[in-house]
Amino acid sequence: MAIWVVVVIVVLLIVWGIMTYNGLVRGLNKVEEAFSTMDVYLKKRYDLIPNLVETIKGYAKHESETLEKVISARNLAVKANTMDEKISSEKNFQSMLGPLYAIGEQYPDLKADKNFLSLQNELQNLESEIANSRKYYNAIVVKFNNMVMTFPSNLLAGMFGFHRQPMYEITDAAQRENVKVQF
Repeated sequence: MAIWVVVVIVVLLIVWGIMTYNGLVRGLNKVEEAFSTMDVYLKKRYDLIPNLVETIKGYAKHESETLEKVISARNLAVKANTMDEKISSEKNFQSMLGPLYAIGEQYPDLKADKNFLSLQNELQNLESEIANSRKYYNAIVVKFNNMVMTFPSNLLAGMFGFHRQPMYEITDAAQRENVKVQF
């Protein structure tokens, strides 16, 4: 009889271990999927920026330094490989968009350009999608990080090499301000 109790306890521990491990794998896959979804929207925005810069160049010839900085930040963001690199480079790129938007406000003829208005509208839509995907990504990361950090699942997480995933947080006060995409 005592052997059956031990067998049942061992079987329950094995089942718990398998279920916990599979939950960690599913959680990590959801984090990667959420980041990938956000990355798609970021890539679309990165692809849109050169067109926007070219349109602005036609009207704002004296703003070449600002435009070059925007393109440089965009290129760094596109080249980022790891999740941490992408988050860091995206924050840098995001900080460069403010001056770009300011240029649009300074040139009335630019505001009337149909191509510019179309790009502006597309950018507004992308910013909304990016914001939504960031919220979803952060929610999934919180769930996963809770699994990795709380007892008893943290025992298996540590054994199998699961680690906390980075949140997409804005650390710079200037970046916390709402992005205005109205030119």
